[in-house]
Amino acid sequence: MQPRGRRQSTDAPADHYCVHVASSTGVENSTPVECLVVDRLDVIADAAIEVIAAEGMRGLTHRAVDRAAGLPTGSTSYYARTRAALLELTIARIVVLDQAPLTGGGGGLAEFVAGYAFDAITAGRTRMLARYEFALEATRRPELRAVYDEGGLQIRRQAAAALEAAGSPDPSRHARVVVDWMEGTIFGALAGTGSLAPPDLAELVASARDILAGIGVG
Repeated sequence: MQPRGRRQSTDAPADHYCVHVASSTGVENSTPVECLVVDRLDVIADAAIEVIAAEGMRGLTHRAVDRAAGLPTGSTSYYARTRAALLELTIARIVVLDQAPLTGGGGGLAEFVAGYAFDAITAGRTRMLARYEFALEATRRPELRAVYDEGGLQIRRQAAAALEAAGSPDPSRHARVVVDWMEGTIFGALAGTGSLAPPDLAELVASARDILAGIGVG
């Protein structure tokens, strides 16, 4: 996992996790030059995402998350005492990560849309696999449904705003078309037959242009 956070002295509060960062020499036993402090809830949620992506919902236990996060046994249960609380913490983290800046695009609207899909297929692969597990779990757990849906609605609102700025006469309906294409493409590339030969960024850009041209948005 990539630690995120701020620098702080080693006497970090109990709800933060102090990660020692090696010096620029790259020598493992070198004296750490800084202590990067990350929110322990994020560490736990990120580890839960990894566990779910690798083992499915059945593999999600407090002990499994402790192991994946490299935390002492009992850490996860301290912050998320029940399985339901752990699930809620994890899906909330997925929603946050879904809104992170894109890394695969740049340029116009087609590049932006394609970049989102490419990022999900590559850097976001683990998160997306966990997200699919949650999609099914949310059909059986109303308490997860609201959080899961809010994440999807945020993406649709962003798409509608971008399409409206690009001149769409019906941004809400067109956002559904575009987002459904993205979600179908991502699912196919990660969990469907498309995983045999996932599209590269250039192919995704070309397909995004076709979709946008089809709804009359250049």
